[in-house]
Amino acid sequence: MADHQEASVTLPSDPASVPTARRYVAEVLDGWGLDGADDLADAIRLMVSELATNAVLHTFGQSPTFTVDVRLEREEHLHIGVTDSHPRWPRRLPAAVQQDNGRGMVIIRSLAAEAGGRLSVTPTEEGGKTVWITLPWTRTAASYV
Repeated sequence: MADHQEASVTLPSDPASVPTARRYVAEVLDGWGLDGADDLADAIRLMVSELATNAVLHTFGQSPTFTVDVRLEREEHLHIGVTDSHPRWPRRLPAAVQQDNGRGMVIIRSLAAEAGGRLSVTPTEEGGKTVWITLPWTRTAASYV
């Protein structure tokens, strides 16, 4: 396998694009050797669904598209990022807040941490942001519980 592999797809900012993003990432990772039937694959699909949903719902129609990037570095680190052009960054809600939405980032952060990874946000040159999930690939692919 190459030292660095990457794939990306840009989709319309529409709820119908969320399952497309999820399938795209699953197919890429399957091609890179991640068993699509294991717990980690399920967790990644859920995290991508939450990130794509956030890119659609929380940009208030100000981001006509979102991009999903998948990168594998030296078979050590898996990076999955969802980029939109809206300038507002995700907010961390207090656990005591009672509302129907806003739990996606909590779920993502928890699943990433459980797999030995992390969640981060970086600005784009165009004024938007990318929300990244970074996971250790060797641990991820071999021993996720």
